[in-house]
Amino acid sequence: MSRQLTGRQIDGIWHTSVVVFGKEVFYGQGIMTTLPGQSHHGRPLNIEDMGTTAIDEQTWNEYLDEMREHYTADKYHLLDFNCNSFTNDAVGFLTGNSIPSYIKDLPSDFLSTPFGAALRPTIDSMFRRPVPGAAPSPAPAPQLPPAAAAATQNPALAASLLQAVAQRAASSPSGTSTPSTQTVAAPIQIASNPASFHNILASHRVSVAFFTSATCGPCRVIAPVFEELAREKTSGAGASGAGGSKGKIAFVKVDLGVLSSQAVASEYSVRATPTFIFFLDGQKRGELKGINGPELRTQIDLLLYEAFPPHPHTKLSLPAVEKVSLSPILFAQIPNLGAVMTKLESFIASKPELSSTTTELKATVLPWLSKEPRPSAPPTVATAFARATGSLSSGLSPAELFPLLDIWRVAILDTSIATSTQHAFIALLSRVEAAADEPPRATLLTLLRLLANALGGSETRALLRTNAAAKQAVLHLLVRSVLHSDRLVRSAAASAAFNAAAWVQRGRVARVRGQSSPADGAGEGDEDGEWDLELLSALVEGIRSESESEDVVHRLAASAALLVRLAPDVEEVKGLCEVLGVGEVVQGVVKGDVVKKKDVRDLVNELGTLCA
Repeated sequence: MSRQLTGRQIDGIWHTSVVVFGKEVFYGQGIMTTLPGQSHHGRPLNIEDMGTTAIDEQTWNEYLDEMREHYTADKYHLLDFNCNSFTNDAVGFLTGNSIPSYIKDLPSDFLSTPFGAALRPTIDSMFRRPVPGAAPSPAPAPQLPPAAAAATQNPALAASLLQAVAQRAASSPSGTSTPSTQTVAAPIQIASNPASFHNILASHRVSVAFFTSATCGPCRVIAPVFEELAREKTSGAGASGAGGSKGKIAFVKVDLGVLSSQAVASEYSVRATPTFIFFLDGQKRGELKGINGPELRTQIDLLLYEAFPPHPHTKLSLPAVEKVSLSPILFAQIPNLGAVMTKLESFIASKPELSSTTTELKATVLPWLSKEPRPSAPPTVATAFARATGSLSSGLSPAELFPLLDIWRVAILDTSIATSTQHAFIALLSRVEAAADEPPRATLLTLLRLLANALGGSETRALLRTNAAAKQAVLHLLVRSVLHSDRLVRSAAASAAFNAAAWVQRGRVARVRGQSSPADGAGEGDEDGEWDLELLSALVEGIRSESESEDVVHRLAASAALLVRLAPDVEEVKGLCEVLGVGEVVQGVVKGDVVKKKDVRDLVNELGTLCA
């Protein structure tokens, strides 16, 4: 289900609690205590041993009494301040450890997906602090914003799942609802002891600690500024580096009214509030006292700039590269479906066991493809198409599959088909690509156009990049096809390569601009440097060898430039470009006769600039 909604595998939406001294303690409607496994959440799916504590039960109970002032029901937020925030803080107090990263990093992982980013405003609207003096009102059922609905194949499922998770996470045993609110809880971590504070420093390159207390008037003045900066910088809006600051900067509040927090203040010689201390790689880099909001922002920006300097490519003038549209190149023309089926039937005439397959295609898939406008494919069509594809892939030779590939070329543009028939598509791709003999021109050309459409859509592209066998099949197909003897084959291969490169580039550009979750771009964890560099090598060789088509040079050069621009490892890319002789390739194109248009020449020249 998670792959349908977010495009990646998320094994669980984890609720955590701490079991110590024979009791289970967790945060929801405040800090709550029950017998182990007897809470309204039920018995645990996993049990993690966090070590042995040297704290006695009385000290633990005193700690909980203090924490109840901070972990209140109205502060609960599904992403920013939840049960796992409390568990991590409590484990730090008890043992000096932190909860596993697969739990702690789940909100960041979710928000890094297009669906998660689009859903963030809806989640925020469900968790707000109560308006002073206002009567609590039940939060409305979540409505998916258009961006979130577009990012998932099942908006109704997503909305109901979100509501269930929210109610399950924040509910009390009696099911009391969270009050409606006005101000969203900021993404600020609470550190109530040295162990949890040091864990935060160790897991973030940049940390900003706010030492405060409930009786400090100036602290209440500067707190909204600190919270706004936390929202801005952790959402990526203030990121200065190529990768943004999402997940790399922590904003920490240390309340000196909590007895155990005073040990943190003592370690850093904090004697007055408000005091802000700035850390880089766990080391103190600066300190600010008082309520100077502009200076607080300046110090944070300088620290982020030092930790995450701008990508060197942002300093280059690249008008031709920037003018390249990052929209995918698609082959959406509907073929003569009658002729396609006639050709397919001629291949299976001697295979009676496959006759029912074409009957099923004609009864389900073809009528759907013929509709104008075409509705989203119903489950019956997707199921029939996947079943027919499996039978034909195993029953026909690769050379005989091009009519089926042509049907797939159009069908895969439908998100329902792309989502629900992925295994059939991978099997078909692998069957043709792994053939011992070179596929006939018609088969190869149709396969590449199908691949371009697949790489142009987020659903299938995610599978092609995460499935190891499929990823290698795609790479092998593109590498050999950009050097094919047929111009149309080279053009189709260049189009497919462009769609892969544009996806990578959209993600990089979004991160440079501070958008931590691009709507349809590669996340930092999605990129595969080795895959990209191998494709880049083939693209450069294709540019060098192209002697017939300016359009092919244009697409190859655009693809190569997009793979190089804003690459995470600039020096590695430069080294490869030097080995490939990109400078000589650029000069050969500029001085040659194939490229006539100025914009294509400029693009090739800027590829040389990126590689220099």
